Order: sequence, then structure tokens, then C-alpha cells
Amino acid sequence: MQTNLAPQYQGTPEGQEAEAILRSCVHCGFCTATCPTYQLLGDELDGPRGRIYLIKQVLEGTPAGPGTQLHLDRCLTCRNCETTCPSGVEYGRLLDIGRGIVEQQVPRPAMQRAARTLLREVLPRGWIFKPAMKAGQWLRPALPAALRAKVARPVSPGQWPKSRHARTMLLLDGCVQPAMAPNINAATARVLDALGIELAIAPRAGCCGAIRYHLNDQAGGLDDMRRNIDAWWPLVEAGAQAIVMTSSGCGVTVKEYGHLLRHDAAYAAKAARISALTRDVSEVLCDLQAELVDKVGERNADGPGQKVAFHPPCTLQHGQQIRGKVEGLLRAVGVDVRLCADSHLCCGSSGTYSLLQPELSTQLRDRKLAALHATGAGEIVSANIGCQSHLQGGTATPVGHWIELLDRLLRQPRQARQERKPAAQAAA
Repeated sequence: MQTNLAPQYQGTPEGQEAEAILRSCVHCGFCTATCPTYQLLGDELDGPRGRIYLIKQVLEGTPAGPGTQLHLDRCLTCRNCETTCPSGVEYGRLLDIGRGIVEQQVPRPAMQRAARTLLREVLPRGWIFKPAMKAGQWLRPALPAALRAKVARPVSPGQWPKSRHARTMLLLDGCVQPAMAPNINAATARVLDALGIELAIAPRAGCCGAIRYHLNDQAGGLDDMRRNIDAWWPLVEAGAQAIVMTSSGCGVTVKEYGHLLRHDAAYAAKAARISALTRDVSEVLCDLQAELVDKVGERNADGPGQKVAFHPPCTLQHGQQIRGKVEGLLRAVGVDVRLCADSHLCCGSSGTYSLLQPELSTQLRDRKLAALHATGAGEIVSANIGCQSHLQGGTATPVGHWIELLDRLLRQPRQARQERKPAAQAAA
């Protein structure tokens, strides 16, 4: 695509990156067919190709208006278009650049500014969000239905393992996950403990930076990233073998630290090292699949007794390009795991999107749940806290993290499983 940047963007890091991305786009339109918002709205400007054209116009000097901002806001940043694109267009990076420029040009209405400020200031700060979530849980029965759906039911995390192992990895605790689903990280620690790996949490590490960055406080998001690097660096130097991610939304962001901080002389090298060490928990367990099957398979020789539907988050399958690993692990230990129709499409959560674009988000959630229910599964598992919370808000079917399922299987008594199988065979 031919591009002529306006003088104010020529020679800038953002301008150079955006120009390279724009020139790689051939405007073929393959991306449109896999865009969730285009499928709902049928508007070219609410698909990747149209949004690329809008960003191109702004970079070439056409003033942005509220309409431009609205079309960019409606994008889920699911990056399904990147998986589909035959030219390798880095649409997600272009969108971040375009949104940042449009944000500077188009003042938002007061209510939008207030909502975005609240999300930027509350969600990344665990010391604020955790008591707020506890208060919401206490008041949950009295809350309006829409708000009640956003408040997670209280869950006990269970016991964190106390064993010490020669192999040590870091775990990002995150910002909202410890308050909404504290069992996810504890379950991960228990599963890896059974495989001879100790997980450590750096106390000063917090939000991965995605919340602020994708709400157009890009400077604040980069500060969150630098804080995490500072918190992890002594443990990295001490020999931590990996930084484990249990939320795919955090994982895709931390894997991009090296790119996002590449122009920061003080952090570029460290950020690249952090990104190289970052692994989704499914990647870690795939390397240990034989040991995992030995540990879990003997407890689950006759399967879990029900179908389990797996919803692969966009940040896992499109952002990190990790596909098939979770399903493979679960099937290897005897789980009857199913993917729903159109499993490549977004559920509508997308970080803060479900709060800022509730109508579109709910439509996408209901479509996804209908497809998941069609699998006949009695349980839904995913790999991202945002997806789990969003889906759970629309169904009575239990929605959890797949690592929690592995943890349950691992902790089942061997004798009970061994006795149940002959009994089931006799009944048959």
C-alpha cells in the first residue's frame, strides 16, 4: 500500500513502524472474513481493512474525528486478522499507534474520560482492586444483574506448595486475577511442584502493562513494564529458568516487552531478555508432557466422566500463536476436550472491552456460549481470566482455567479412580 506520511510523523519511531506495516498491506480483504465486529456490524470501517485505511489517513495528515475514534474503539484487538493475513501485516501494532495519535487529536466526552480513567487507575492496582472485589462479592446478591455478572464468586485458592526444588521459575501474579480467581496461580504452583519445579513470585511485580497501554495511556503502560523488569531482574540473574504466564493476555504483552521498549536505552536489553524467558504455562507443560501423563494419567485412566469444552483465548491463539498445546495436554491425560464451532473467533471479553463496549461484547459472548454449549460439555475451560469471567457472566455452566482441571485430576486419590473403573465396567 502506497503511503505518504505527514511531516510530523516522518522520521519518528512510531511513524517509521506504521509506514512499514502499511506498506505490507495489499488490501486483499481476507482479514474481513474473520473479524468479529465486521461480522456483527457489516461496516467496512468496522473491519481491519477499513481501520487500516482510517489510520493511514490520519498518518497522512487527515484530521481524525469522533467517527474515526469510534471505529478504532470498536476493535477487539483479537488479532484474528493477523492469523488470517497472507502478507503478515502487524495490525495490532498499527492499531496501538493509530489509537495513540487519534487520542491526542479527539477529546473524549466527559463520561468516557471518567470511565477510562477509573479503569486505568483501579484495575492495575491490586491493593485497590482486591478490596473493591471483596466488597462487590459481599454485596453481590443486591447488585444489578449486569454488575453482578462482573463480580466473581469467592473462591479459595487452596494451599501453596512449600517444597523446594532445584528448578525455579517465576510466576506473574497479575493485577485482577489474584482477586477474581486466586486458585489459578495456586493450582499452577501445585501442578509444577508435582513435576519438580518451584514457582516464585516477585513481590513488586504487578500489572503487565496491558490495561494502561491499550487504554491509550501508553506511557503509563510502559512504566508498568519497567517496574516488572526491575522486580524480576535479580531473580533472573539468580538463575530463574522461565517467567510463567497463566493469563494469556499478560503473556502476549510480556512477550512484547522487548519490542515495546526497544528504544529505551536503559531497558532495551533487559526487556528483550524478559520476553525471551516468558512462556505460557502450556508451553512449560508441553516440555514435561511425559512426566505429566505419568502423574495424572494413572489417576485418570478412565477419563473425567464428562466432556470439557476449551475456549482458546485470542491472546493465546492469535497473539502468541499457540494452538493445540492445551488440547493436546488435556487429551494426553484422558480428558475428553472439545473445541466449539468457530473456535478462532473472540468471545467479546478483550480486556476492558466488555466494560466499554457492552452491547457488542454481549452479542459475541452469547454467540460463543451457544457454540460451547452445543459441544455438550458440562464444563468450560479457558486460559485467560478475562475470558473466564466474561463467559461465566452469561452461563450457569462452570467456567474455569484448564490448569485448575489438571490440578483436580492430579489430586484425585489413586485408589478411588482404580475402584471406580471396575465398577463402571461391571455396570456396563
